[in-house]
Amino acid sequence: MSVVREVLEQGLRRPEAVAVVGGDVLTFGELRRQVLAVRYGLLRAGLAAGDGVLFSVRPSPRSLVLALGVVAAEGVVIFADPGAGPEMFAARLRLARPRWCAAESLLYAASRLAPVRSYARRRGLLLPNLARLPGLRHLYVGRWLPGVPRGALSLTAMLDGTAAEPPSYGPDDAPAAVIFTSGTTARPRAVVHTGTSLAAALRLFRTRVPLGPGDVVHTDQLMLGLPALIAGARWSMPPLSGDPGTFLRHLHQRGATHTFCVPVHLAELLDQAPGPLPETLRYVLLGAAPAPAGILRRAVAAAPGAEVLSVYAMTEILPVAIATAAEKLAHDGLGDLLGSPLTGARIADDGELMLSGPGLCRGYLGDPPLTELPTGDLARFDEKGRLVLMGRKKDMLIRGKFNLYPGLYEPAIAALDGIREAAIVGLPDPETGDEEVVLAVVADGDPVPRLWKVLPQVMDADALPDRIVVLPALPYGGRSRKLDRPALRALVSLTRGVSRTFP
Repeated sequence: MSVVREVLEQGLRRPEAVAVVGGDVLTFGELRRQVLAVRYGLLRAGLAAGDGVLFSVRPSPRSLVLALGVVAAEGVVIFADPGAGPEMFAARLRLARPRWCAAESLLYAASRLAPVRSYARRRGLLLPNLARLPGLRHLYVGRWLPGVPRGALSLTAMLDGTAAEPPSYGPDDAPAAVIFTSGTTARPRAVVHTGTSLAAALRLFRTRVPLGPGDVVHTDQLMLGLPALIAGARWSMPPLSGDPGTFLRHLHQRGATHTFCVPVHLAELLDQAPGPLPETLRYVLLGAAPAPAGILRRAVAAAPGAEVLSVYAMTEILPVAIATAAEKLAHDGLGDLLGSPLTGARIADDGELMLSGPGLCRGYLGDPPLTELPTGDLARFDEKGRLVLMGRKKDMLIRGKFNLYPGLYEPAIAALDGIREAAIVGLPDPETGDEEVVLAVVADGDPVPRLWKVLPQVMDADALPDRIVVLPALPYGGRSRKLDRPALRALVSLTRGVSRTFP
């Protein structure tokens, strides 16, 4: 059964129950009506099965309605952050080839009007001109503003339209979502999920984290909010500001039973409010980055009545494994305990973790389908059959919720004029698990001022370095003369650099 169908069926079972809180409040019945109205409006406007919809709408109840409406109409939601920079955004569009563009009216105005574009640039945000994207139908969210393309559809008007019952929701194995994860302007990478893979992932999550009517899940994560709705629970959306104080206040006010945090963000939350978390909390989930022992202990102390869980997952397949804080803190062997695998897992001859199962994405856009996912992580099984992370085969760095693979960006940086060599390393914070991203270059003259200007043109915005260090040479070792990343990390930790400054 597709994700959309499962969510909408709750609108028939519990129409008066609150489904989503976050600025707007939607009951399950109203959520169902609005999704069906958007579906009908898109079909009337000419959306065809398989049409890609470029989705540039911040998380909110309305963005949820729009995304579900697109999938209900057999369209494909393409998540491509316009803040990635015009060149990267254009590269992603060339790969995805959307037929539609859905964006907030403010973003249309910001990307087209010179004063607003100038303001955004001063804030380090290089926006593409969405209104001038060729050959696309446009839909805007919010009130009309100058810069919204002529003839664009209004989500507000669509919500007031007919909410016709569909004869079907199309095949479950059709693409439903495209999620850009990383890459360069030459080779962007996007994960393709179907209705089947998403539904399987959400069901798997609920087998480990019970959810049901009366529960309140406080998160901005789509893949945690959707299981809540499918189970008849309430999805509490945090405000867009991401302020720790507001997040904490809403945990209390909304009676949250479940919440999700990136470890570094939980540290910020507990720094601001060292007292206990709400007594209503039954589950505190940590994910998107390793959870250091210090963070786990603080979480257990702040929520003694809750089960603190560390979730290991990937965009391509989730969840993979879940471990309790107690299990992780009791683990005294080598590596980071991930927990018992929830999906197909094996260790390749070189130690790389390989994953498979019904929750695995179809593959990467433009590439052959996947039957097994090479994770880039080195792992082993312990004596209890649990997964233990031993390291990263691809030198992946973690910044907040973003997985950064240096090898994707280093060639593009080294190809810039005046740059002879380039390498990216991370300096992890032992307390939070987050990493400072440092770009080390060997260059002619002083390349730093120019690099700050051109890096946004060749890299994902989330991959941009925190610091640039100019070195006389990069350290290499071994017979193969491979880059010695541990030595480079030690070197840059002792070297002052220039902190991030974007024009």
